[in-house]
Amino acid sequence: MTSAGTRENPGAEADVSSSPGAGFWSGRTGQRILDAISAFARFYMAYVWISAGIPKLNDHMNMTQAIAAYEIFTPYWSDLLARLIGPLEIAGGVLLLLGIFLRQSSKVASWVMVLFIVGVASAWARGLAIDCGCFNIEPNTDGQAMDYLITILRDLVFLALSLWTVYRPFKRFALYP
Repeated sequence: MTSAGTRENPGAEADVSSSPGAGFWSGRTGQRILDAISAFARFYMAYVWISAGIPKLNDHMNMTQAIAAYEIFTPYWSDLLARLIGPLEIAGGVLLLLGIFLRQSSKVASWVMVLFIVGVASAWARGLAIDCGCFNIEPNTDGQAMDYLITILRDLVFLALSLWTVYRPFKRFALYP
């Protein structure tokens, strides 16, 4: 049998239960579980991007200082990035939420997560005591630096969710997947 049916009944569904790789994930329940993971990945990352971007909209000075603390960018670029990051994060979250260009926006989100991970790892390797400026950009007044390992692990989870959406986007309720 082929997936197109049989010679006698060309429109019939093929029996794939005996094919290699068939099993739990190819059944109706398995597909529902994969759909649930895809829905969670899409909508949770939309929430992450929007909630990370909103605080950055009205706190330009603290955002500029958070970016400058990485000691990667010039003051000009720190200022420019502080103006762009918040609106771009919100735009990415809205694209995911509305289901517009799901794979493309998730690819961009994946690359951004990789850049965030590299930036945090670079600051950690150079012994900088900074706050990442990810979700809360208020200055850290207690003198404690962020937990670099926890931040990198969190961002790896976000990267995995973004990559999941690249390869298996949840297209239900999507305006233009």
